[in-house]
Amino acid sequence: MGALLQQAQAMQEQLMSAQAELAGTTVDGTVGGGLVTATVSGTGELVGVQVRAGSFDPDDPDSLADLGDLVVAAYRDAKSRADALAQEKLGPMAGGLGALGGPGGADPGAPGLPGGFGV
Repeated sequence: MGALLQQAQAMQEQLMSAQAELAGTTVDGTVGGGLVTATVSGTGELVGVQVRAGSFDPDDPDSLADLGDLVVAAYRDAKSRADALAQEKLGPMAGGLGALGGPGGADPGAPGLPGGFGV
């Protein structure tokens, strides 16, 4: 029983290390041939948006609506990439801990795990 507990503790430490690594990583999502780029952290937090200069007319409501749509699309692209990265880094470890009753079980919002990764 002690060996199982040690194994669970080691897996939890690996999971926490991977989470910290994700938090320090950024991922870009780009749409419109590079018109808009959104940058998110590895945990999915939006940390920046870049818009190609001269691409939108600030006096045209349709142009601004298009800009808004492209920002949303760029964020979704970046978030999808961040989710894939998180699944790659956390998936095997989180699934293993779930069998031991720790973070990463059937509840993706379990304590110790960022929510929304589908882990």
